[in-house]
Amino acid sequence: MIKVFYDGKCGLCSKEISYYQKISPGGTFEWIDITRNKNLALEEGFTYENSLKLLHVKDEKNELKIGVDAFIVIWSALPKFKILAKIATLPIVSWILQKAYIIFADWRFKRIKYCKN
Repeated sequence: MIKVFYDGKCGLCSKEISYYQKISPGGTFEWIDITRNKNLALEEGFTYENSLKLLHVKDEKNELKIGVDAFIVIWSALPKFKILAKIATLPIVSWILQKAYIIFADWRFKRIKYCKN
């Protein structure tokens, strides 16, 4: 099972995860709102603050994927998104997505008050 650790207090994050939940095959994902248990992040091997900033996923092999790599794991398991996952792994596309995601994540993180607690 793929574990998805997301920021449940973020409206944008919650909407996206909600959509993925609706279209995902049963038994594929465990959806974990990291804001409900701050200690869980450390138990899983990452920091709470970083998990608020960037999407974190543990794949079927229990390997931690962060940011765009986390999205690729999710997309690869969703029938409607498999092609997007393949495109996202192309070198130039991956580089652009990685840079854009970090810029967006930094911008979003700096503006959300609960991220600073």
